[in-house]
Amino acid sequence: MSSTQSNRDNGGHDPSGNHFATYELAVEMADRISVRRGLANSFFLTANTAVVALLAAQQVRWYLPVAGLALSISWWMLLKSYRDLNKAKFEVILRMEEHLPVRLYASEWEQLRGGSRGRGQYRELWAIERIVPLIFATIYLAELLRQMLG
Repeated sequence: MSSTQSNRDNGGHDPSGNHFATYELAVEMADRISVRRGLANSFFLTANTAVVALLAAQQVRWYLPVAGLALSISWWMLLKSYRDLNKAKFEVILRMEEHLPVRLYASEWEQLRGGSRGRGQYRELWAIERIVPLIFATIYLAELLRQMLG
């Protein structure tokens, strides 16, 4: 049986004594995904802003808003992919924390989700950032309609 399978069977607990080192690696990998997501957001925001600027500055053909729409859809799908990947990584991290003396991420989520103080107003980044590609997509669809009807 592989060590990965063995770790899965033990709820993520590493019987070799390297549990904390494995936990640190998992947290670092999750952080790297977040950094890549930020870079992707910067790229797509810049590209979409440039396309919208071109739409506003001059009369363009139908293919520019279609290209912008493709950018927006790609951005939204990439954000969903990053969200799913991070969700899976943090599920593993939370399981690993069950074998640590302090559960930092579990405690943080409990506080953000309301915990004992009943705040419950936290909105995940995904819930906020997924709106931006939809706004750009709406702009591109409106331009396409304007060109088709105008």
